[in-house]
This record gives sequence, structure tokens and C-alpha cells, in this order.
Amino acid sequence: MQSVRPAAVAGMFYPGNPVDLAHDVDALLAQAVAVAPNLQPKALIAPHAGYIYSGAVAASAYGLLKPIAQRIRRVVLLGPTHRVAVRGLALPGVTCFSTPLGCVAIDADAVRQIAHLPQVSISPQAHALEHSLEVHLPFLQTLLPEFKLLPLAVGMASPEDVEEVLETLWGGVETLIIISSDLSHYLPYDLARKVDGETAQAILELRQPVSHQQACGGTPVNGLILAARRHNLTPHLLDLRNSGDTAGDRDRVVGYGAFAFTEHGQSVRDAERGATLIKLARASIAAQFGVPLPDAVDEAWLIEPGACFVTLTQNGNLRGCIGSLAAHRPLLQDVHANAVAAAFRDSRFAPLQETEFADTAVEVSLLSLMQPLAFDSEQGALAQLRPGVDGVVFEYEHYRSTFLPQVWEQLPTPEAFITKLKHKAGLPGDFWADEVRLSRYTVEKWKEFH
Repeated sequence: MQSVRPAAVAGMFYPGNPVDLAHDVDALLAQAVAVAPNLQPKALIAPHAGYIYSGAVAASAYGLLKPIAQRIRRVVLLGPTHRVAVRGLALPGVTCFSTPLGCVAIDADAVRQIAHLPQVSISPQAHALEHSLEVHLPFLQTLLPEFKLLPLAVGMASPEDVEEVLETLWGGVETLIIISSDLSHYLPYDLARKVDGETAQAILELRQPVSHQQACGGTPVNGLILAARRHNLTPHLLDLRNSGDTAGDRDRVVGYGAFAFTEHGQSVRDAERGATLIKLARASIAAQFGVPLPDAVDEAWLIEPGACFVTLTQNGNLRGCIGSLAAHRPLLQDVHANAVAAAFRDSRFAPLQETEFADTAVEVSLLSLMQPLAFDSEQGALAQLRPGVDGVVFEYEHYRSTFLPQVWEQLPTPEAFITKLKHKAGLPGDFWADEVRLSRYTVEKWKEFH
């Protein structure tokens, strides 16, 4: 007999009308820009606030599921309890979770797999009004054609308790793990950005503990970090913003981060691609000094259209940077042309000398598709930018400039980033006009070190 946990926060955290909800989820996914579209996540961390606040950040994680949606059959979803205290990890004791988009079946086999663990209990009360799990379901219902759910409300538990549950349910490519967590709560905007940046760095370094002041879902986040170490997963930052960037004031903000964790085989393939691009860029420059080019690399992905930037540095200082914003030629040709241009035709620097070349480091950034931003004011444009994630193109009449995402390291706020981008285009920092156009993109980047 079917028992249903009905939607508790429909009409509050997200639209209660199914047509409106489907429209909003589709729009959020369409607007999301994947940092690395080829990532195939085993696990995600995504926020759980109302969609107006954190929906865009969550969508940056869920957008990665489109290419692998057909293979995902089970979603293990863990989130913190906000209303009812529980010990350990609580199952809902129902057969279905409901949202305005329909019912999601609970994975009875997965329930049986973990029922014997002492940290696992059943608590319908813990799930009844809990939003941290529910808000993720419409994204999953929209993207995954067929899946079952294993929802766990995490209360007073240790990271090891969580890791043991994850290990029991780990499975293969059919199983996706999602950790639901916001980041800092109710700090002033600038302080929140600092704290959340430190939290993001800890996650990227698989370093725990992450405290509950840093992330309300700290316990399941810490459990995932332990599991990620065991399985040699690689974390990737997808988005990092707060409510002051999206739909709230900046006096007391809540932080939101999205992360993807990929399995080791994929990180190896990405590293091999990066090594190939670095080798091609360096060989293209060396050829200008009379070093013969190596034999052509016969790999299909290099023949496909691609857009890249090639950046040269010496002792950490910029020595040249030239690139393409759109894929208008095979990637192999684009790397070659931009490497030569960065070395010899960047107007900010003298042409690279052969005596300098050995001490020059090469970085290649592979660009995603460009996404135009829609806004009605400069503040509206700033609110959409994702520090540390977005590259930005500024355009006004014949004025044009771009910064790669790496520039956020020197200009950490959207205001400073855009002000310098205007300066680079040849305009005053306080300039604005209705005709200004902004587009964003993301990059995968690889750098050799000297």
C-alpha cells in the first residue's frame, strides 16, 4: 500500500502550481552555465533555500546531469534537519515523496540495504515539514526520466556515520549522491564572502571538519568528504554566491555553493587533455624559434571547433594573453594561433625572446559557450555574476573587453570586477548605459608550473 509524504513547502520555497514550477525549473536550468560541461558527477553538493535565492546556484549543479540522465536510476539525497531533532540519519517511513510535478518512489531495496545500521532510524516527523530535501526534487523530476529516491534527514550523527551509509549505497554509475547544504548564515555580505570562500576551499581540498557555522549541512558534507577521499573523487566548484547576490539585501546574507565530485578516471582524462593542450601551445611557440613541430596529434576532439585563451607568465607575472571568445576554427588551430599571438603579438608586451622561453609558463583555458545576460540595471547585472566562476565580456558600441575567471583572484567582488572591465574597454569605471551588453562564460584551465 502506498504512503505519501506530501509536499510541505510548495508555494513557499518554490511555486505550488505545476505549470509555474515546471517553467521556473526549466528557466533556471536554461540559464545555468556549466563550469565544465563534460563533468560526469558521482556526487553533488547543492543549496536548499527558496528558488528565488538559491535556485540558480543549484541549477549549476543539476545542469551537469543532462548528458548522464538516462543512466541514473537511484538518487541518495541527504540533508540536515531544521525542525525536528533526530539521532543519526532518519528515513521517512513512506513509499513516495510528492511535489506538484508528481510522486517520486522511495527505493525500497536501498532502504533494506541500510536498515540494519545502528545510526539509521525511521522518523516521519523529521521529514514532514523538512525543506532541505524537498526543494531538490523538482530539478530531479525534470531531468531524470526514471529514478528512485533514498531520502535521509541527517541529525545528530558523526561524519563516519554518514560515510558508512554512503559506502553501503555507493553503487555504480546508476547511483547519484546529493548533499543538501547552504553555507554561512546571516553574516554581512563581505564577511560572508570571505567565510564561504574558505569553506569552498576546504571542500575542494577534501579537508574536514566543515562546521555547522560554515554549512548547515556540515555533517553530511563531512561524510561526503570522507567518502570522496576513500573513492579518490575530485571536487569541482561550480558556483559560489549568497542571497546578497541574488534576491536579498547585503546586511545579513545566506551563502550558497554548488560542487560536483567526479571519479578518478575522469580527472585523469581531463589531465591528459590539459597536458596535450599545454604541449601544443608550447610547441607552437618553440616553432617560431626554429624548433620543428612534432607530428600532428590525431585526436577527434582537437579537430572539433573550440575557443581557448593562452596565457604566458613569468614568476607569476603576466607575460602575454590572447584568445578566442567563440569557436570559429578547430581547437588545434585555435591553440596554435593564440599561443603564437600571446608570445609575439600581445601589444602590452615586447615579443618573447628565445632566452626567456624556458622560464615562461604556459596556461590554456578552454571556453564554454557564451551566455548573454538579461538585466535592466547595473545592479541587476552584478547580481548575476558568479565570483571565481564566470568569465565576462563587456560590450558597448565599439568598446569591448573581457576578463577570464582567473581575474577574480585579484578583483574578488562583482563591483570591482566590472569597474576594471570598463577600464580595460576604455571607459570610466562609473560608466553605464542601457545599451551595455554583458555575456558570461566558464573555462576549464590547465597550467604548467616552473
